[in-house]
Amino acid sequence: MADLDPPGADRGHETRSAVGTEESRTGGAVSAPAQGPTTHTRAPSRAGRSSHGLFRRRRPIREPGKPSRAGRNLPAAIGVGAGLLIPVLVGLFFPIVFVGIVTLFAAVGVWEISRALELRRIHIPLVPTMAGTIVLPFSAYLGGAEGLAGAAVAAVVVLFLWRAASPAPDAARSLMAGTFTVLWVPFMLSFAMLLMKVDGGNLVIATLLLLVVANDTFGYLIGAFFGKHAMAPKISPKKSWEGFGGSIGGALVVGGLCAVLLLDQPVWIGFALAVAIVAAATAGDLAESMIKRELGVKDMGTILPGHGGVMDRLDSIVFASPVAYLLSATLIPGLL
Repeated sequence: MADLDPPGADRGHETRSAVGTEESRTGGAVSAPAQGPTTHTRAPSRAGRSSHGLFRRRRPIREPGKPSRAGRNLPAAIGVGAGLLIPVLVGLFFPIVFVGIVTLFAAVGVWEISRALELRRIHIPLVPTMAGTIVLPFSAYLGGAEGLAGAAVAAVVVLFLWRAASPAPDAARSLMAGTFTVLWVPFMLSFAMLLMKVDGGNLVIATLLLLVVANDTFGYLIGAFFGKHAMAPKISPKKSWEGFGGSIGGALVVGGLCAVLLLDQPVWIGFALAVAIVAAATAGDLAESMIKRELGVKDMGTILPGHGGVMDRLDSIVFASPVAYLLSATLIPGLL
């Protein structure tokens, strides 16, 4: 800024201009005067002005909408999270609508995974993979555990037949990636559809979703302000043990309330669900972080402001759904 230059800066500019002109005439060599000392006058550098006094560089203020301390745009994350949770909770009272919503989320998540895998030149058979993603949740809801098992086997067989009919380079990697994706996302999510099929299962799913939200919310808040000890620094540097403790504490409160108010069960069942689901959700989050780090991507997608992609929100639920199903079958008498 010219109006902030200290006295003598103009003379410095003139001196450099004169020297530069002389250098251009003499081929870059300027002879020193025959006698008398040489005085070099230079304008203070920009770095010098910004390092002390009035011109010290100030830390920029974070603009609204920029990522917070934990690396997320908090207002956008809250808004999008609420926008996703409300229709899902409403869908719990309309089972077939709920199955359709979950299937849509699973399909978008699988598409994001396929895009990320292509960065490593791994091309999954997208058509049979998407077909399996759509069929598995409905098979679980309509046919129960037997229907889910049969649909999973059929999906893997179709993947192999599809690749055999249209061979491509790196067919083995393609098949393994497609099978992994089908079992990771739609198969795991379909355990929630098994719960939806039984009386009172929708309340267990509501408890599951509220516990996952509690895990994310309390883990984020405690980790952002008090997190110092990373759980897995090479996989997810921002996930801390303090945040994990916050997730456990918040989930215990939510689980206890859900057990008494929603499930009509002893409070200790809510505590057991809380601890198990937080552990499963954290494992799912770390598993996806490991895959993203291996693929060299920050998020699976960009469709959800403040969250990344749909798969970045499903990573916790896909691991938590089978855990909720198994605990419900063992801890809640007569449910399954």
